[in-house]
Amino acid sequence: MKNIATLTLAMLCAAGAFAGQPEKQTCRIEAAKNERWWGGYSQLGHKMPFGAAAGGDLSVDNKSNQSAPFLISSDGRYIWSDTPFAFTADKSGITVVSDVPVVARSGGKSLREAFLIAAQRHFKSRGKSPAPEMFSAPQYNTWIELGYDQNQQGVLDYARAILDNGFPAGVIMIDDNWHRHHGSLSFDMERFPDPRRMVDSLHDMGFKVMLWVSPFVAPDSPLCKELAAKRMLIRDSRGRPAVVSWWNGNSACYDFTNPAACEYYKEGLRSLQERYGIDGFKFDGGDTYFYIGDIVSFDEDAGPVDHLQAWSRIGLDFPFNEYRASYGLAGEPLAERLSDKNCNWDDVAKLVPDMIAAGLLGYPYTCPDMIGGGELTSFSDDAKIDGMMMVRSAQVHALMPMMQFSVAPWRVLGGAELEACRKAAALHVRMAPYIATLVREAEQTGAPIVRAMEYEFPKRGFADCNDQFMLGSRYLVAPVYTPSSTREVRLPAGRWKDDMGTLYKGPLVLDVTVSPDRLLYFERVK
Repeated sequence: MKNIATLTLAMLCAAGAFAGQPEKQTCRIEAAKNERWWGGYSQLGHKMPFGAAAGGDLSVDNKSNQSAPFLISSDGRYIWSDTPFAFTADKSGITVVSDVPVVARSGGKSLREAFLIAAQRHFKSRGKSPAPEMFSAPQYNTWIELGYDQNQQGVLDYARAILDNGFPAGVIMIDDNWHRHHGSLSFDMERFPDPRRMVDSLHDMGFKVMLWVSPFVAPDSPLCKELAAKRMLIRDSRGRPAVVSWWNGNSACYDFTNPAACEYYKEGLRSLQERYGIDGFKFDGGDTYFYIGDIVSFDEDAGPVDHLQAWSRIGLDFPFNEYRASYGLAGEPLAERLSDKNCNWDDVAKLVPDMIAAGLLGYPYTCPDMIGGGELTSFSDDAKIDGMMMVRSAQVHALMPMMQFSVAPWRVLGGAELEACRKAAALHVRMAPYIATLVREAEQTGAPIVRAMEYEFPKRGFADCNDQFMLGSRYLVAPVYTPSSTREVRLPAGRWKDDMGTLYKGPLVLDVTVSPDRLLYFERVK
């Protein structure tokens, strides 16, 4: 939820040069004529299919978001490795640096065929998904409205305002600083004097309730001493709890490569559920770059991605879950969220391509960050909010698997702009039954819910079309993502009906002027 410094590839490669590593092998995969590639990082989705050089070292950098040792092409080829690798990609092809040989494999003749074959071979879906309520109504996160002043009255006021302003009840996430100190799974009773009563009230209003948690532990707390004595913390080479720098300062950190630490932590989460009726948890942190340096863990062979995976697996026991950071857990029933975006048009434009990338990495259950962005400073009292940007951000969310508010639209918007946000939320609820069918499909095949045009319409010139998407195979969605109200839409062959009921026959290129309260989408007509 906070700014995390981005490490350069050179720094990451240096950080990855651990003692005893095998000699690296370099593999070059040349792109065929008109072949385009996606993959590696959801955070680089807006650079996909790869044009200018982009990439990273998957072993030590998840770029604050979902990552996977998986690259996939429009010609039906893919690259998968059980070992994380470094790569750079551009229009001419991909260079991979790895501990083991990496090759491009055949997965059919198209992006879709390659994805489905790779999913079956390497990350077969477990036949489960996150809780259905994560998809059926909006989520509301208290971060922007309450910041670090999370408190019982503020949470209840936020929830009541949601309903009073005509927005539907959904999942409410109580963010960082509800606890006594980081690592503590106990409410701060000064700010939350009666958590059970608060949760019961939220349930009565129709909300499910999730709490923010992280793997970090306040270093001067009694809990830190207890966990250190039980060897449940990551240590340094001298056997002391390692000091990890993160956005809230310097902390100790759970060692989830230790099964005893995992069970201890999960028991603490279950206790919150049993005692207060909490439905689930937002699992923040866990990024690979927290586990670089003088790190000694229970599993002596564990690298940064192993720590990230161990943290992510905690959520498998809790159907109401959310992660921002993941590695190689495609096919698992984990709700993901794009990394924090800024409150500006440039970042609104990244939402669709980054969501497409997440789906092509095997993470179908993904939310496109918070509406308007998740950076707290963007919504300070003296910040200038572009109301139309907020509206268009909400519209992008409306036909995504999940949509999440944080800043209260009624605080920063009014009149027609506020009504447009209500309309977007209502559209998401109305389309929830169809989204549920796509969730069930993803449970069985791993298929993306948000799909690239090239995925649904291979070899028809859509490879570079990343500003519109298919919601499943039925709806083509073309949000406005710039201050202009006019955008180009590319309709494939067939019959299409827009959101106003107008019929079109494709293939066709349209220039459409889209009113501020309208999300432009088209239904495939048989």
